[in-house]
Amino acid sequence: MRKFLVILDDSRECLNAMRFAAMRAARTGGGVEILAIIPPEEFNHWIGVGDIMREEQRERIEAHFEVFAKWMRDKQGIDPELVIREGEPVTEIMEQVSEDDQIGVLVLGAGSGKKGPGPLVTQLTRNAGTLPMPITIVPGDLSKERLEAIT
Repeated sequence: MRKFLVILDDSRECLNAMRFAAMRAARTGGGVEILAIIPPEEFNHWIGVGDIMREEQRERIEAHFEVFAKWMRDKQGIDPELVIREGEPVTEIMEQVSEDDQIGVLVLGAGSGKKGPGPLVTQLTRNAGTLPMPITIVPGDLSKERLEAIT
């Protein structure tokens, strides 16, 4: 089974990436793997405080994931997997891809504001020629109706 890997974060464009991945997986008989990455700099405090913050971050990620997972199950018939990693985002994405040979496509949401498409899109597209799978970049401003039409 081919899986669509989509990144869970707090960006607005993440929603469209999730929708796209779920709709494509449903239409092609694939699956969805949702990757959340906890950056290391968030826990450079005392050890006890860092552990508490890390656990709170994991709980928040799991709650956020459940919202997307419920929609995917109810509307698309897809039961997504959640993977949580800690480290630098691009490094962790590449590690996940190398560890899971069922991942066929990386789906990223792109911002449309003055800040540009976002750091992940910028960093990963620079190395697109050396990646072991294609990247699908989903515009953050794409309407739900347009997403349905193109998937």
